[in-house]
Amino acid sequence: MARGFRMRGRICAGSYSLIDRGRDFSNRVLLSNQQADCVNNYHTRILKMRYLIPLIAILASLYAGGTDRPNFIVIFCDDLGYGDLSCFGNPTIKTPSLDRMAQEGQKWTQFYVADPVCTPSRAGLLTGRYPIRNGMSSSARVVLFPDSSGGLPQSEITIAEVLKQRDYATAAVGKWHLGHLPEHLPMTQGFDSYYGIPYSNDMDKIPDTPNYRREAEDPYYYPNTADYNVPLLENDKEIERPADQNTITRRYTERAIQYIKDHREQPFFLYLAHSLPHIPLFASEQFRGKSIRGLYGDVIEEIDWGVGRILQTLRDLDLDEKTIVVFSTDNGPWLAFKSHGGSAGPLRAGKGTTFEGGQRVPTIFWGPGHLSPGVIHEMGSTLDLLPTFAALAGAKAPQDRKMDGYDLSKVLTEKARSPRKEFYYWARARLHAVRSGSWKLHVLQREPINYGRVVEIEGPELYNLENDISEAYEVAGAHPKVVRRLMKMIEAHEADTVDSLPDQLAARIPKE
Repeated sequence: MARGFRMRGRICAGSYSLIDRGRDFSNRVLLSNQQADCVNNYHTRILKMRYLIPLIAILASLYAGGTDRPNFIVIFCDDLGYGDLSCFGNPTIKTPSLDRMAQEGQKWTQFYVADPVCTPSRAGLLTGRYPIRNGMSSSARVVLFPDSSGGLPQSEITIAEVLKQRDYATAAVGKWHLGHLPEHLPMTQGFDSYYGIPYSNDMDKIPDTPNYRREAEDPYYYPNTADYNVPLLENDKEIERPADQNTITRRYTERAIQYIKDHREQPFFLYLAHSLPHIPLFASEQFRGKSIRGLYGDVIEEIDWGVGRILQTLRDLDLDEKTIVVFSTDNGPWLAFKSHGGSAGPLRAGKGTTFEGGQRVPTIFWGPGHLSPGVIHEMGSTLDLLPTFAALAGAKAPQDRKMDGYDLSKVLTEKARSPRKEFYYWARARLHAVRSGSWKLHVLQREPINYGRVVEIEGPELYNLENDISEAYEVAGAHPKVVRRLMKMIEAHEADTVDSLPDQLAARIPKE
């Protein structure tokens, strides 16, 4: 008995060791009383634990269903280049808020968007699927236009719809560009509300107004917002036309901040998609003429200011440790617009191309209560946001369709190795290249500036991106085995997309 009781607790076991040493009778009586108290206390603790264990389980379950669900904010720019932020090497554009965000969070140096142009890139981010799969990449029309009748299919499942499983409030602010007709607006894809423009800010251009490409020779040229008859929507109602784009960045920021304040008591997902720095460029008076980079620099510095205000709002509301913020962009810089376009830094080419400058984008993750800070040189993609957010929120990613994203949660929280080891470069419904590890193989290319034209290449071109970030030195001849392996990957991936949905971008609204 003594031996058995000794196993139950150090205090009781210690009492028996004194008896075993032959203490006098009085001590034995005293210790016997201690032993009895110890037995009673032990059974009392057992009885308490019988009630406490279920209570702990209930509390854990409540915690898992509530307070541990982080808020998510995605701040997505339009045509921002890899080299346009000071934390990514720009020497003249000042981005102190994003620099601080990168220092406190994770700066990803090898992060990719699903396509090098607006519409398909956004479809990839929200669905976690290459846009070829849901018909949002087209060889007929590169993006959706004001006369387009299509949009993101209702059968697609967005990040907003996934997070709805966990009772998230959801909002879209800014440029949508996944269909402007009522059946394609954000509220049909899991968002509770919407405020923004439905397509690119250069569309619905008034005839016989200045030619922006010619005027872009002057880095300080300022366009007229009235030349672009773009509507501003509140949910599905037009509230302003043309939208006053002089104040659009500020108004997006203010709307985002108000949304955060209004939903501080519940988990939320905010998708803030800035219209800029897509041309035409506009900035509010506070920022106009401030940057030595010209108007383009003014635009970026106002976006940076907005990011700073959003992060400060989270701190002021004690939401900073409950929120994960992602800053990125839909594709690389629009080089055809010269000084009114951005810079890809050390990367080759820009928007519309499947060179690194078209699809590798500056990306920062921030979340003081969740992330392990540092510079991440692993591969990641906007395709990975859906499964990552689902994992962090305790939601389920879609299981009934082919998905292309990976869960990056352990990279964010533990700086583990990224599960993404490959990436496929699609443009205009055609597979142009593949990356596997450090190797990238091109089978198709587009002109670096006028990306609407295909460049004929004699054979596959191979680059080692770790040694040659600028894709300047072609090495296919020296590595035939690598070329063969990557060609097999391309063939397998193309075969895996034969069941893709029909083209959603080509159809137009019938003329009356």
